[in-house]
Amino acid sequence: MIEALKRRAIKRLPDRVQLRGRVLFLAEDAALVRRQLDGEDIPWPPSIKLRDNISTDEITPAYICYYYDETLGEFPYLGLKCGDDFPITRGAVKRGGFVASVSGKRRGKGSSREQSPYAEMCAGIQLVVAENIERIYRENCQNLGVLTTTDFSIIERLRRGEDIPLTRFTEGEGEITRGIIELGGLFAYNVARLQGVVRVTPPATPIRGMTLGEKILARHWVVDLATGAVGVPAVQPGDEGFVATDIRFSHEYVTPMAAIFFEQLVGPDERVNDPGSVLFFRDHLTFLGEAMTPDRIKEGLLDVALQLEKKQRAFAEKQGIKLYGELQRLGVHGSEAICHSKILEAHAFPGQVIIGSDSHTPHAGAVGCVAFGVGTTAIFNSWITKDVRVTVPATVRVVVHGRKPDNVTAKDFMLELLRHPYVKNGQAIGKLVEYAGDAIEALSVDERATMTNMTAEVGGFTGYVAPDAQTVAYLMEYRSLSRGDAERLCAGLASDPDARYCEIIDIDAATIRPMVALPGDPGNGLHIDELAGRVNVAIAYAGSCTAGKKADMDMYARVLKEAVDRGERVAPGVRFFIQCGSQDVKQYCEERGYLDVFQRVGAQFLEPSCGACINAGPGVSRTKDEVTISAINRNFPGRSGPGQLYLANPYTVAASAIAGFITAWEPESVTAATH
Repeated sequence: MIEALKRRAIKRLPDRVQLRGRVLFLAEDAALVRRQLDGEDIPWPPSIKLRDNISTDEITPAYICYYYDETLGEFPYLGLKCGDDFPITRGAVKRGGFVASVSGKRRGKGSSREQSPYAEMCAGIQLVVAENIERIYRENCQNLGVLTTTDFSIIERLRRGEDIPLTRFTEGEGEITRGIIELGGLFAYNVARLQGVVRVTPPATPIRGMTLGEKILARHWVVDLATGAVGVPAVQPGDEGFVATDIRFSHEYVTPMAAIFFEQLVGPDERVNDPGSVLFFRDHLTFLGEAMTPDRIKEGLLDVALQLEKKQRAFAEKQGIKLYGELQRLGVHGSEAICHSKILEAHAFPGQVIIGSDSHTPHAGAVGCVAFGVGTTAIFNSWITKDVRVTVPATVRVVVHGRKPDNVTAKDFMLELLRHPYVKNGQAIGKLVEYAGDAIEALSVDERATMTNMTAEVGGFTGYVAPDAQTVAYLMEYRSLSRGDAERLCAGLASDPDARYCEIIDIDAATIRPMVALPGDPGNGLHIDELAGRVNVAIAYAGSCTAGKKADMDMYARVLKEAVDRGERVAPGVRFFIQCGSQDVKQYCEERGYLDVFQRVGAQFLEPSCGACINAGPGVSRTKDEVTISAINRNFPGRSGPGQLYLANPYTVAASAIAGFITAWEPESVTAATH
């Protein structure tokens, strides 16, 4: 494989970029969007506000990602919500002749799905302009060859038909990012690396106090791809290079597209580099047949989605890659494990670098590793080079101190953090997030994983907790390590006393009360006792990678055992689902009698799957008026059906299922709805 790529011809983009076409302003006003789709070119600046916080769920809703080829060009922005309207229909962007797409703050937040910029590219979009752009989405654009900028002055130059100097898109960028843009994407750049045409200069950063995240990146820094030399004395924010990975994983939404890229660009008979460190998961769509609407089934979308599983399984078998697949028991739906759950339970070790095809890959940071989400192109390229590009981020230190109330959890810590002005304003985008403080030290590794997982919602590069006695105990229990081996793995993995932070956020756990995030965004947090009136619920969903761990099951069971003792069940009209993150978690529930408790109150227990969290399983709302109380990590429009999705901690979800309305749990004091 490598020798063939060394002979591959490559060429750079021209010095001046020609963008000939229209500009699409993604505005808050649905009528304004429709006028553009109908052929009107509106003046700039527009008279009304651009949409902020456009997530990848809106650019390509989950069901769009069943496609993994150029067909995606029919679908960009189908989930874009403008007020209460969805103005963009299939094929409208492609027919409109647009070459640039413009929006406001935090463009591309949410899932790491590369289908989003790929759909835009296939629809003709060559340039994305936004006030600020989320890290993974921006990297995905660059890796594919889609230009990005935060310079709105380019809009009028483009509309006048001017050629734009390529340097306008590379200025201020590091050596590698600049090279990727100039060569039109990551694959061409890595071919140039293999050929020696491009040589990445290792950082010459002097010895300095480093955060734990910086230390791990420094230890994994690729000095010479050809010789395999790895490790530099120090790095600092802004250093750009490649880091060697210990684990590379992807799921069925991503593996097929990456496999197609690999077969087309590298060769159908070539082999991935070190398949033993690659993992595949079938975890997102195992319940899809039950969740998909009859109309979409008639459209053939279920058949399209089933091809994802077939392609992934065939590629795994051909390459000799471990696949955590669907359950094979007759009549039982589900998967062996959700990727994040299994990576933490069985694969991640302190000090590692882990990449995954999902924005919630930082989940594994709970044991003190650097784990971060990447897009399809980065995964595909890592199959060749076994490394991944990084620009060392600055580090935000989040210190949670004090004693939390008994009914407050790590989820509440995160909802509090997500409404902090520093995060709300997008200043945490792309940062390392270090969680510390005595309140964090008191959390189990499972609860820490809730926080590192939701670093994706913060917009961070990754999140981590420095290994300590809790980590040692976890490694002994889950990996059967001796105490000595576990302690040696954790030794030295801490931030230096003189490490530098770009921001320190201080949170007093004692002041936090159980919280919810109002529908639309995880940053819409407030204390439950601040809700305006009673909010009746139709669905309670307890699960996903964020809330399907052993510690979460303990919380659900704690609330529901009290309900059993009072002779109460799930409130009339409420559908209550509890979904575990892995078969290990299910076994844990069986051993402790939790499954019986769940059944006695009227909850439906589900096998592992992402399910309702991605609008693909039981627990999805059916109408816009249905209210869901959920322990998942994000509640962007359409994330789990058309209804109103509130986020909350596991205690609250279970208590609300019994009460029939959103309520905080108080031990022995949950008030049931009238039965």
